[in-house]
Amino acid sequence: MSSQSVTDGCLVCAKHRGFGPLVGPVVWSSDLLVVSHRPVGMLGHLFVETRRHVATLDLLTVAEAEAVARAVRLAAAGLRAELDPEFVFSAVVGRAVAAHFHQHVFVRHRGTPEALAWHEDWPDAPTGDADALSTILRGYF
Repeated sequence: MSSQSVTDGCLVCAKHRGFGPLVGPVVWSSDLLVVSHRPVGMLGHLFVETRRHVATLDLLTVAEAEAVARAVRLAAAGLRAELDPEFVFSAVVGRAVAAHFHQHVFVRHRGTPEALAWHEDWPDAPTGDADALSTILRGYF
């Protein structure tokens, strides 16, 4: 990991090192990306994040963009196969936490009320062990 990606005070860099409030089970990682499960909330919500500090899609290197696309596709395939959701979605929502590009890959469980927005947790969503699911999803990468 480059010194640029290990910046003091960066919550995402800390997460990638296994520390802080954002840490969730790691599904897969490389020198370019980390794919992890959301630490709290609905089962089946993953983050695909760059290791490098880069805030927006247009600033990704070609290698990073290709790695993100591949990881998002594999994550979606794994979530569909393992959770049998109604839908698997993906969203890029900006840099709310830190200057790391990140893309959400998440399921909409069958029976989710239509009134719930994509980013809202459904209290009655299927539950399970995010660590166990992350271990299973590693087989898709």
